[in-house]
Formats: sequence, structure tokens, C-alpha cells
Amino acid sequence: MSDSVARRRGDAAISIRALTAQQDFEDAVQLQKEIWGFNDLELLPVRLFIVATKVGGQALGAFDGNRMIGFCLAIPGLKPGGGSYLHSHMLGVSHEYRDAGVGRLLKLKQREDALVRCIELVEWTFDPLEIKNAYFNMERLGAIVRRYVRNQYGTTTSPLHGGLPTDRCVAEWWIGTARVKAIVDGAASAARPQIVGRISVPADMAAIRREDPKRARQIQQEMSHHFEEYFGRGLAVIGVERSREAGVYLFGPWE
Repeated sequence: MSDSVARRRGDAAISIRALTAQQDFEDAVQLQKEIWGFNDLELLPVRLFIVATKVGGQALGAFDGNRMIGFCLAIPGLKPGGGSYLHSHMLGVSHEYRDAGVGRLLKLKQREDALVRCIELVEWTFDPLEIKNAYFNMERLGAIVRRYVRNQYGTTTSPLHGGLPTDRCVAEWWIGTARVKAIVDGAASAARPQIVGRISVPADMAAIRREDPKRARQIQQEMSHHFEEYFGRGLAVIGVERSREAGVYLFGPWE
């Protein structure tokens, strides 16, 4: 996999490349501590990064000069009844590089490598309360969602999770489709199917988690019920809208 220089911050180029050296993997572990504040028990270890690169997964890093500022780790998966895909297990970007497009560069490199290997599907989980991530997944990458998993990872030690159950949506990124290509290329995407359902999330969820955990849990429980209801009807999340007050998941048919 060739290196890719994609953006500049200050005088240094931000590049995306495969992680191959022991120091690369150790730096990725340190970034986990910085980004999520996990206890050591919950960190993805160096050995997992090494194994992923040996069995068909991906370990990618974003670098500002020689400094790692982000990473992405994916492992190969197998669907019931056959069919392989990549499970993108973790992606993180250093706090000072948030909103600089680093996460998108990592995902585009992930897609580039997967397409070369004739992989059609990349999946990952995300917190449905994090509307910024949801918008990125749907509107900037072209993913859809058809599954909701309650308390996927149990309660974690990360302050970012606020002690809530780790309910997750499963993003499906069908990377070779015309829709995804149009979105990642910045072209006008095809018209969405009819929107038949909506779920709203307060824009200030981070503050609600910190200041009113009981309300945060109530919002999470209500959302889980609505997600499961829509998915039970065969609908998918096909888009996300954002305003200053809220983010809104858009549900419609998906073929």
C-alpha cells in the first residue's frame, strides 16, 4: 500500500500509510490512551495490531511529519453462510487534529485498499448519541445502518462514554456502489428514497452526558426503542440532518 499525502496543517504534510513497524503499533496504543482515556485493560494491544496485518486486516496511521496523529484498525470478518468483509474496529484522531479531515482521509485509504482486494463491504459500530459521527458516516462516506446493538461492549472506563451502556449502530459501507463513489468524490449523490421515519438527538448530548446522566440514559432508551421499531419494519438509516438544536436520523427503504 503506497503512502498518500493528502492535506497540510501548518508547514507539515499529513500523510496516510500502513503501519508496519513495532514503534508504529506502540504509538497507536498510546493514542488510544490519549483519545479515550481507557484503563490499560481495555486498550487494544500491540499484538492485535500485528495479527490484523498478518491475517488480511488493516492497520493505517495518519502522520503529521513523523508524529502519528490518528490510526485505524480493521480485522477480517465472515458473514453467516459465507461472504467476507472488513470490520473497522477502531478509528481515532488526536484531539488537536479534530475537524481537520484526518478521519476521512483514513477511511478513504481504507476504502482504496479494500477495493484493490475486491472487498465490497466495510462495517463498523458507532454511538448513535454522537450525531457528529453519524453525520460523517452517512453524509460524508455514504454508509447506511440496518442494525442496532444494545450494550455492545459493556460499560467502559472511558469518560467519553459517560457510564452509559455502549449501545451501537452498525454502519454498512458498500464501498463499490455508485452512491458511495459519488459521495466520496464530492459529486451530487442520487436522490434519496422516500423518508418515512425520523429520530431526533439533542445537539448538546455531550453536555447532557456530563451534567444529567439520568436524562442521557432516558434519551438512549427511547432511541433504542425507535431504532429497533424502524429496523423491524425493514427500513434503514439512509441519511442524517444536523442543526444547532438537534441531529436527525432519516429512515427509508434500502435495496
